[in-house]
Amino acid sequence: MIESSSHSARNLTLAVTGASGSIYSAEMLRALVADARVAKINFVVSDSSLRVFAEEMQLSGRNALAEKLLSPSPELLASLDKVKQHPDADIGANIASGSYPSNGMIVLPCSMGTLAGIANGIASNLIQRAADVCLKERRPLILCVRETPFNRIHLRNMQLASDAGATIFPVIPTLYNHPQSTTDMARQFVNRVLAHIGLPQPDAYQWQAD
Repeated sequence: MIESSSHSARNLTLAVTGASGSIYSAEMLRALVADARVAKINFVVSDSSLRVFAEEMQLSGRNALAEKLLSPSPELLASLDKVKQHPDADIGANIASGSYPSNGMIVLPCSMGTLAGIANGIASNLIQRAADVCLKERRPLILCVRETPFNRIHLRNMQLASDAGATIFPVIPTLYNHPQSTTDMARQFVNRVLAHIGLPQPDAYQWQAD
């Protein structure tokens, strides 16, 4: 566990969409729960992401998904109360309002459909609305896009979202740290995202050119 101080406690949103890469969102949730600098995690999963969780991680159903992702670690499960899971259809949830105190949002992975909704201000579900709130309140919004190759619509939407204030952070694993598994790849990517929002992780690999 990373120690916390009261003045730096973070309230963050983690959203998961239907793009491939559920292992990344699982590692992100675990890292946020383990980090004592994070006081609250609003966790939103889209309907499409549930199918990806089932296919890639053999986890079925929305109920108790956060608990399933944190198992079998007793230490992480002990901090499960930090996580508030919301259905994507609940557009009246706390994170849908700009008056709710939040320190930012990570969409991991971010599908091209979700990117399009955010970039064009559609806000038809909770993930899109919460992202829209981050943009209008000038809060950090990290869109970890997951697609290849990009067509012109994808690129145009990334430019629109970036111009509005989002950070486009493609899900690209590093190889210079010699990962030994997909979990290693996912964890190092998560470490880079967290460092970007001011939550550096003690186990993160840092390139030393010397």
